[in-house]
Amino acid sequence: MKLLELIKKRYSVRNYLSKPIESEKLNYIMECTRMAPSAVNLQPWKFAIVTDEKLLTALQSVYPKDWIKSAPCIIVACVDHDISWHRKADNKDHGDIDVAIAVEHLCLAAAEQDLGTCWVCNFDAKACHQIMQLAPQLEPVVLIPIGYPADNTIPEKKRKSIKEITL
Repeated sequence: MKLLELIKKRYSVRNYLSKPIESEKLNYIMECTRMAPSAVNLQPWKFAIVTDEKLLTALQSVYPKDWIKSAPCIIVACVDHDISWHRKADNKDHGDIDVAIAVEHLCLAAAEQDLGTCWVCNFDAKACHQIMQLAPQLEPVVLIPIGYPADNTIPEKKRKSIKEITL
């Protein structure tokens, strides 16, 4: 499959089958995630793959939308600010950018494996930090519910034209 076809195949899934994800697929997805580039190759990320029912239920409480409860797995993507690269000129922390690049690798790999994902950034990060018992330097940046889509109908993607996004 060509990259553009894969990109068009990936969409935000908000309804999942209760079918568990095979460990081989999760391992493949995390290998693709691991290969993502990062500023100065510092790789300031940690990922928690949550499939335990009790922990999933607790984690679902940080995002109050019912659809997330259908996901058989949630991957918590975190940045380690102690090791992320900071631009010298203005001390801008590039950790969030690095995590975003890795998460998009994750989402595309999942789509390749016929799994659905959805970026969830509007969640209670402080509660997530406590539930996951994360180290102080780790910040949860994004939750990625992942699983087999309940409906495989790819919605139409409304995107600006190339002319509208280029200077």
